Amino acid sequence: MASVAQLKSHIHSVNSTKQITSAMQLVSASKMRRAAERSLSMQPYHKYISNLLNHLMGQGLAEHHPLIVERKIKTRLLIVITSDTGLAGVYNANVLKRYLRELESDRKQNIKTQTIAIGRNAIRIATRLKEDVIGTYEGMSSGAVATERSAIVSTVISKYQNKEVDAVDIIYTEYHSSLRQEVKIWNLLPAGRIPDVDFDAEANHTYKFEPSRAEVFNVLVRRAIEIQVAQTIFDSVASEHSTRMIAMKNATDNATELSEDLTLAMNKERQAAITNELSDISNGVNALEQ
Repeated sequence: MASVAQLKSHIHSVNSTKQITSAMQLVSASKMRRAAERSLSMQPYHKYISNLLNHLMGQGLAEHHPLIVERKIKTRLLIVITSDTGLAGVYNANVLKRYLRELESDRKQNIKTQTIAIGRNAIRIATRLKEDVIGTYEGMSSGAVATERSAIVSTVISKYQNKEVDAVDIIYTEYHSSLRQEVKIWNLLPAGRIPDVDFDAEANHTYKFEPSRAEVFNVLVRRAIEIQVAQTIFDSVASEHSTRMIAMKNATDNATELSEDLTLAMNKERQAAITNELSDISNGVNALEQ
């Protein structure tokens, strides 16, 4: 049994850790709210531009567009989004598990794989596996680095147009709520596949295009790709902070429980020491009286 002094020291250490995890929980909660607002605010714009793109594709404009025409996949580009830091529960592990599954699937189909790694965890794993990494990005946890997002979009569009890759997919964590996040894969290129968007099929809008439908469509395709990249990054950032908030809450709760158990053990040890001292005093008194 540990001494009272040892237990007191352990309690102090646990309480110090609890203060840290509690502070990190509050910070993550604040960051999560901002990231979630940014992700949710993007969704109406994403839905509207997706409806417009779908409308134009239905008029035959997509038939020979270089970013929409599908071809046999010989080389695929994977964009993997993780965090720069840890202490985020299973957030990074789940994304990387899906990444490894996709790599294995490509190998079985004799498809070459290239990688753009976002976040230090993705960079570390892709480098360790000696994958063909064509781009690495750190410091995007704020989700607001527009220049780097633009660089990613330019890279994937250039590679697809030049037929260096035949498909581009993003592995990310979709944010549903603070309690629910889901690792998903989003087909970015060929463009035109717009998953998980509720199209307004009944809308009968009349559009006027300047200078022409084709030119507007060309700009719209790139803009849709930019929005999809931004949406996946915003969702991933919100999911990261949400997962870290929950992990820190669990750590804080565990520290509280451990501190209470140690305090109970210390009080029992202190009571036992007092009982022993009283017993010694009683035995001394009895010895004097005899």
